[in-house]
Amino acid sequence: MFQVMSKKMFSFAMVGILSVGVLAGCGAKDNKTNASGGSEPNKPAAAAELTGTVSASGSTALQPLVSKAAQDFMAKNPKVTVNVTGGGSGTGVKNVADGVSDIGNSDVEADAQYKDSLKDNIVVIAPFALIVNKASVGIDNLTKAQAADIFMGKITNWKDVGGKDLKITVVHRPDSSGSRKLVKQIVLDNKDFTKDGVTQDTSKTVAEAVGSTEGSVGYVDVPYIKGNDKIKALKMDGVEYSADNIKSGKYPLYGIEHMYTKKDKESPAVKAFIEFIMSKEFLGKPEVTDLGFLPADLIKK
Repeated sequence: MFQVMSKKMFSFAMVGILSVGVLAGCGAKDNKTNASGGSEPNKPAAAAELTGTVSASGSTALQPLVSKAAQDFMAKNPKVTVNVTGGGSGTGVKNVADGVSDIGNSDVEADAQYKDSLKDNIVVIAPFALIVNKASVGIDNLTKAQAADIFMGKITNWKDVGGKDLKITVVHRPDSSGSRKLVKQIVLDNKDFTKDGVTQDTSKTVAEAVGSTEGSVGYVDVPYIKGNDKIKALKMDGVEYSADNIKSGKYPLYGIEHMYTKKDKESPAVKAFIEFIMSKEFLGKPEVTDLGFLPADLIKK
């Protein structure tokens, strides 16, 4: 009887040992699987792929940069669509506030009524210039006072500022334009523009109108000057636009460019797009540098 019980106990012991061995083997197999890239508990999860649509509207001055950023961003993130339109700074800010756009591009700060609801993302600096019809006007420089008198309608002939005996045609932007507000603040000291002249909806059409209209003057940012041999950028008080002259404070006509979003309501794709447009990776590209925009930290506020 003792021998029978001993055999039974021995059998149970062997079963237990074999069970432990099987479990240990399974554990070893699991560990091996984890080491080769399986479901290791402590391994960080991969970043989720960006998806969705980003809409940006507003400043046509900033539009060349945002459009280029959209192309590059979509190439990196094929499941994201970025739509960029103009309409003017005021329209862009209102579109964000109304939920029509995800991003509102603006050459100037948004009105105080939007302070609590919108987030201000300062992205770059845009040099602006006063432009004239190259073939007809006959000047290279205006003082700030002369420019103000021209845009307010007090000076109406180029001969009064050293140019040809020719009527001045002012090419405006609409009231919603951040470019118009910028020139009004910096050049006109917030006085009113003349009501005479021609109004164009975009920076591009301002440059085209000045280039095709004898005796005309307008204002655009640098991307719209480059490559247009029918217009001339004027110096202001003898100083031309450049990064060094803006940094030193010698050249005053530039915009601090904003991309407004709804506070705490940006999608991952919207956040990533704004981070991309401000990155050294993007701003350092030669084709982006050629547009003429400058890093936001050039001016210390």
